[in-house]
Amino acid sequence: MANEMLLKYGCNPNQKPSKVFMEDGSELPITVLNGKPGYINLLDALNGWQLVKELKAATGVCAATSFKHVSPAGAAIGRPLSDTLKKIYWVDDLGELTPLASAYARARGADRMSSYGDFIALSDKVDVCTAKMIQREVSDGVIAPAYDPEALEILKSKRKGTYCILQMDENYKPNPVERKQVYGVTFEQGRNELAINQELLSNIVTENKNIPADKLDDLMISLITLKYTQSNSVCYVKDGQAIGIGAGQQSRIHCTRLAGQKADNWWLRQSPQVLGLQFVDGIRRADRDNAIDVYIGDEYEDVLRDGEWQKIFKVKPEVFTVAEKKAWLAQNTDVCLGSDAFFPFGDNIERAKKSGVAYIAEPGGSIRDDNVIETCNKYNIAMAFTGIRLFHH
Repeated sequence: MANEMLLKYGCNPNQKPSKVFMEDGSELPITVLNGKPGYINLLDALNGWQLVKELKAATGVCAATSFKHVSPAGAAIGRPLSDTLKKIYWVDDLGELTPLASAYARARGADRMSSYGDFIALSDKVDVCTAKMIQREVSDGVIAPAYDPEALEILKSKRKGTYCILQMDENYKPNPVERKQVYGVTFEQGRNELAINQELLSNIVTENKNIPADKLDDLMISLITLKYTQSNSVCYVKDGQAIGIGAGQQSRIHCTRLAGQKADNWWLRQSPQVLGLQFVDGIRRADRDNAIDVYIGDEYEDVLRDGEWQKIFKVKPEVFTVAEKKAWLAQNTDVCLGSDAFFPFGDNIERAKKSGVAYIAEPGGSIRDDNVIETCNKYNIAMAFTGIRLFHH
C-alpha cells in the first residue's frame, strides 16, 4: 500500500492533475492488484464497498453491488436463484452458483442496461464461480477484500489484461469527520455512520402492522442501498435484491416512477413472452439485453419491423400487448420499497402499489403524512417511519 495514487485525470480528461491520497499520512486502504483505476472508478469502488459491507453486517449474508456513475444499478445478498432468475440473468449455463456468485448475478441482473460497464463491489473473497461470471460481462473493475488465486488469474485476463482489480483492507476505519471541496470551498461533516437495523423499522404507523422477517431484511436492503445512492432516491426490493433504483431525481414522484418502471421491467423479463424469445445465434449479450428492453417498452416496433427483427430473432415475436403486460405485472406482489426522505403526497404510494409494493420504509415527517398513511391503509400496505433521512451527495 501507499499514501497516494496518481490518476490519469479526474472526472473528465481535461481535469488534471488528479490523485487520491490520505491527508493524515496513513496508507491508502486499497491495493491495486491489476489495471489502473480512474477517478470515477474509485468513487464507485469506495461507495460500493461501504454498501456491501453494511448489507452483510445487517443480514449476515454475503453481498454484491453493481455501481455506475456513483450510484448502484443493483444490489443484493446471496440468496439462491430460481430457474427463471438464472435464465433472465443469463447464468443458467454456469451450474451450481456460490452464494457470492448468486449475489452478483442478482445485482447485475436487476437492471442489465444500467449495469453495462459497471464497477463491482463484493463483500467476501472472490471465488472462481464469481470470477467466471464477471469474466464475460462488460465491466470496468471490481473491489473485494480478497481473491482466490485462480479467481484472480481469471479476472486478470479481462480487457486484454487491463481489468481493474482492487483489494480493500477490511480493517480500515475512516476518520469520523469527512471533507470535500467545491469551487475552492471546503465542506466538512460527520460521516453517516448510522447503523441500519430492524430497530429502525419498529415504528409501524399503518393499520397493517405485520411485516414478516424476510420483508424486514428486504426493507433494510432498500435503506442501505439508498444510503449510497445519489438523492432523491427510492429503491424497490424483492427476495433479497434491489429490482428498481431511482437516483438523482429532483421530484420524488418522478423518482418513484423511474424506479417503479425499472422494477416493472425486471418482472416483465420473467414473462413467458420474454422467456420464449428466440435469439439469433452469436448475438452479443449487450445486443440481447437492448432488444429485450425495447421489446417490453413502448417502442417495441423498433425491433419487430421487417428488416430489423431478422437481425435479432430467429422467429418474429408476437407483440407483447398492453393488456398482456398489465395482467403479468399484476402478479408481482409483496415488493418492499424504501425512500431516502419522506413521501410528500399519497401519489407516490399509488405509483408504488402498481409495482406490487406491500411494505414501505420512509422517514416520515411530511405535513401530509396523514394522506400518505391513509393511502397505504387503502391498499393494506404496512409502512414503517424510520425517523432518519438518508440523503447522499
